[in-house]
Order: sequence, then structure tokens, then C-alpha cells
Amino acid sequence: MAVVDSFQFLYREISRSCSFYLETLALVGALYTASKVVILVRDCCTLVRVHLLPRMIPTKRLTQKFGDWAVINGASESVARAYAEELARHGVSIIFVTQDNASFRDTATSLSQSYGVETVLVLADLSLNLLDSKPIKEALRGKDIGFLVNCMDESLASPQNLIEMPEQGLLELVNKNVALATLMTRLVLPGMLERCRGAVVNISSGACCRPLPGRVTLTASAGYLDHFSRALHLEYSGRGIFVQSLIPFQPSSSTASSRQGWFAPKPDVYAHHAISTLGVSHRTTGYWPHTLQYALMRCIPEWIWVLGSRMLLRKRNLEKECFKCFIPKT
Repeated sequence: MAVVDSFQFLYREISRSCSFYLETLALVGALYTASKVVILVRDCCTLVRVHLLPRMIPTKRLTQKFGDWAVINGASESVARAYAEELARHGVSIIFVTQDNASFRDTATSLSQSYGVETVLVLADLSLNLLDSKPIKEALRGKDIGFLVNCMDESLASPQNLIEMPEQGLLELVNKNVALATLMTRLVLPGMLERCRGAVVNISSGACCRPLPGRVTLTASAGYLDHFSRALHLEYSGRGIFVQSLIPFQPSSSTASSRQGWFAPKPDVYAHHAISTLGVSHRTTGYWPHTLQYALMRCIPEWIWVLGSRMLLRKRNLEKECFKCFIPKT
């Protein structure tokens, strides 16, 4: 009885009977750790291949590789303007598709004088009438269009509940960020296919990687542009068309000094990094600190991101209520 009640004897018996399970668990843990190491090494290699090597190794000129002209859709956004300027720096002429020619006349003149390229302003408000595409077709005729840049509306980046958005404004946002980008691709793509070269760049947001409360329209619009780009890549990559989905984590790249930083670059800084990934990666953040941020996001559980987003949304709603209290009633 004393032998049976001995703790050391019981421990040895239990250890002997559980040794198989312990070895199995150790093997599973080793395999899990090895898989994480492989993923880390792969991500590091991707980071070097996409963001570092293209900037160190000289490549063919963009005009020789893709074409002489670029169509910028959504040029009112700061990222799109910076991207257009970066293309002009490489000798690419620019066609701005705008709703207001007056606001872009100075920009077009500045690009022409600074970089010696041609600029064309096309007045077309397709967000309300998607069938009024004749001015765009006229501007495209006879030109070697090598680039199409669709940029998502930066106003979507601010947290907002779906029911707070007016119906007409919601419809215009969907037309501008989903329907218009699709239509512009449909207009430009046939010419690219004839020449067997060209690049379609859709700039959306890293919000497409994970849905968050308070950003329904941002997540949905970014998700559409991202999957639209990936589907186009599968469909036309074999015919000389390079399709790229840019998913920055700061889609607005705000020019406000309070928001600028390592993870919130100025528009020109982001465009300079993003354009170096053309022809290298068909889906990227375009900016290597954002790629690190994306890798970190995949490691953090989803419920933490949801909790943080809800706290920010609740804070915003409280600030809005407090602001209403100080507004004098008429």
C-alpha cells in the first residue's frame, strides 16, 4: 500500500503512459514554430524583392515598358495627384479625368513646365451619368495609353456609420468608387490589349484585408477594388497587361502635419515608393512600412482590431454629441 501511495511511483507511471502524447504535442509545436519561421522568412524575402531591389537595380523606362500616356481617375485625391506627378517625373504624359477643370488647370500647367510632358484635362462627371463617356473616348483616341490609375475617395477613411450617410451621397460614393473605376478600366483596356502592354493601378486601402465597424463603405469599396484588380490580373496578365492593387494603410496620406510620420507618409513620399513596385508585385501596400504594418496585422487576433475600432468609433460619437451641446439653438 505504501508503494502504491508513493508520489514518485505514481509520477513515473503517469509520465510513462503520457510520454507518447507529450512527444506528439512537442512535434506539433515544433511544426507550428517552423511554419511561422518559414512565413517570416518568406515575408522578409518579399519585402526585399518588392521594395528594396527595384529601387537599387535600374530597369527599363516606364514609357518603354508600358506606354507614353497615363489616365488618372480620381485626381482630386492627394495620392492620385502625387502619383500623377511621379509618372510625369518619369516622362509620362497625363490625362486628368475631372469634374472641375478649373481646380486642375494649375496642376496641369505645373507638370508641363516642370517635367516637359503633355497634360490633358477631360471634364466628365461620370459619377452621376455613367453613360456620358464620349469626352473620355475622344481624349483616348490615337494615344499610347500605358497607365490607368483609379484612386478611391479619401473621404471614406473617416469613421462613419452606414445609417448616418445620406442616401444620395451613398449612391454617389458607390458610383465613384466602384462603378466608375470599372467603367474606366473597360474604356482603357481595349487599347492596351491591342498594343499588348499597359498597367492598371487601383489604389484602395488596407481596410480590404479585415472588415471593421464604423468603416463599412471603406471596407466594401476597398474590397471591391482589390478583388477586381486580382481578377483582372488573372484574366489579362498573360496578354501583356500588368494589373496592380495598391492597398496602403493610410489611403488619404493626409498632408496635415499632425498625421505625418513613418506610417503616415506624405502623398509624394508614398507615390515615390509605390511607383517603384510597378511590374514587380500585383498586390502590395506600395510602401514598405505599411507592408510591416500589414504583417503585424495578420499576427494580431481579429477581436483586438474590432475592439479598438469600436472604441475609436465610440469616442468619435461622444465628441460629436459634445460638439452639438455647444451649438446654440435657433
